[in-house]
Amino acid sequence: MIETNLKKTSAIVLTAMMMCIIMVAIFILRVPIPFTQGYVNLSDGIIFITIALLDKKHSIAAASLGSMMGDILGGFPVWAPWTFFIKGVMALIAVLIIDFFAQKNLSSRSMLAARIFAMTCGGLFMVFGYFVAEKVMYGSWAVAALGIPWNIGQFAVGIALAMVITSALNKVGIGRK
Repeated sequence: MIETNLKKTSAIVLTAMMMCIIMVAIFILRVPIPFTQGYVNLSDGIIFITIALLDKKHSIAAASLGSMMGDILGGFPVWAPWTFFIKGVMALIAVLIIDFFAQKNLSSRSMLAARIFAMTCGGLFMVFGYFVAEKVMYGSWAVAALGIPWNIGQFAVGIALAMVITSALNKVGIGRK
């Protein structure tokens, strides 16, 4: 019983910590996207790291809430509902794909490719989600399209960051294998 409560408490604390790190990652490096009110940041990498550390429910909570709070506290509250949904689904897609392949008992090299595939799928959803959100916000598909390459760059950098950090964490026995 005590061990179960300790695991639950640890999961909640780690979820809250990852939410805060995601939020801080939004503030550390914020590159404005030309002709839009959007910006790119390092939060996708932290979301992908979160997926490697936490289960599905806690990963999605950290991704959604941490990203949303980053928008609210960072001066972009109009984006908060969009971000809450988009980043949560991005995390859900990636974690479902990773969990699917983890059940297949793949080699470590194949599992590495599966993780990259999962993060890419989640990232592509994020690109599509913000494309639709920007169309609604700006009323123009052309303006919305300006964010596509920036958002692709954001999740690509996020994948690279996550792969480096999760590889190091795995070597010391932390996170999913």
